[in-house]
Amino acid sequence: MLTRGVRGATTVEANSAEAILDATKELLAAMVKANELDVDCIASAFFTATPDLNAEFPALAAREMGWNHVALLCGHEMNKPGSLPMCLRILLHVNTDKPAQEIRHVYLRGARVLRPDMESQIS
Repeated sequence: MLTRGVRGATTVEANSAEAILDATKELLAAMVKANELDVDCIASAFFTATPDLNAEFPALAAREMGWNHVALLCGHEMNKPGSLPMCLRILLHVNTDKPAQEIRHVYLRGARVLRPDMESQIS
């Protein structure tokens, strides 16, 4: 079995704990569904948020979803001028037999602009 990266991103409506957790849960659920993942096959998840999102740790959403045995880490994206604001990104490390071309990356809400080249994969 190989370890593959599954990417996802979304935008968050407000810098509040509720908005961050809701957007994170929506994105995680979409990533799991799009890739038919079993949570037991997720080795780790790395969450980043733009500096304007600091009201809550996005990883808490995964814990609230029962991801109690997945290694989780949060960080901030670079504060690049002109980059997409209020953006939450996730990188899952998944143990799978799927080839890389079968991995479906998920971009929701305003984050769809980040990967227009992947429109056919975007949920």
